[in-house]
Amino acid sequence: MPYATTDDRVALHWEETGGGEPLLLIHEFGGDSRSWRPQVAHFARRYRCLVYDARGYPPSDVPTDPGAYSQERAVADAVAVLDAAGVDTAHVIGNSMGGFCALHLGLRHPDRVRSLVVAGCGYGAHPDAADAFRATSEDLASRYDTHGAAEVARSYGASPARQQLRAKDPAGYAEHLRILAAHDATGAALTMRGVQAARPSLYALRDELAAMEVPTLVVAGDCDDDVLDADLMLKRTLPRAGLAVLPRSGHLTNLEEPALFNGLVEQFHAQVAAGRWT
Repeated sequence: MPYATTDDRVALHWEETGGGEPLLLIHEFGGDSRSWRPQVAHFARRYRCLVYDARGYPPSDVPTDPGAYSQERAVADAVAVLDAAGVDTAHVIGNSMGGFCALHLGLRHPDRVRSLVVAGCGYGAHPDAADAFRATSEDLASRYDTHGAAEVARSYGASPARQQLRAKDPAGYAEHLRILAAHDATGAALTMRGVQAARPSLYALRDELAAMEVPTLVVAGDCDDDVLDADLMLKRTLPRAGLAVLPRSGHLTNLEEPALFNGLVEQFHAQVAAGRWT
């Protein structure tokens, strides 16, 4: 297993499949590197696909210092994986927590990014939802502390925005729950507090977002109610953004509708390559 070592000495497990232009995929809170299997199977035919497990997600290290977890650290970790793979610039795809990371990667290191696909990104972003989101995040982190990941998975996995996967692909949903139940409870709690609950509001970053020139495709499911307003804001603010809303879809668009998701990404990348995503 290859590992990237961060500047604070955390080892991040990463893998590569295929060859061609680099494509970095960044997973959501409820998943891990395996959550991108449908994309790796498809894109590895023409891309060098890079996946990794975020800090707090074994086989990556699980630091016990709360200060080791933040949005800024998550972005630095993505850069560390690119460095370990010897990649100067890559296309980047992220979902949910990974979508926030991808977006911040484009803001902080635009020279390392060829394009961004930002999916399922927006939970807690609206100022009106910030307090409730932080309270919910702290409650979830506390449940990881007291009950463990297997118990949390039963309720977290049953959230409304994950039920579309259950209806469309019961076997895929069962695999998603197995991954969720196997999370390291300490890593999950610290990630929820340090990365999720403490991240800055996207609305507070609108001036920076308006100046970001990285070609961006924002993807949302129309049943993922908590991200839609923020994604409309991103579409209206980012100068080179497009918005794709998938019908009858929830939070896990890449797993619920892999063929549609992959096709949208391919079309987006082709337009970027042709200089048509202006």
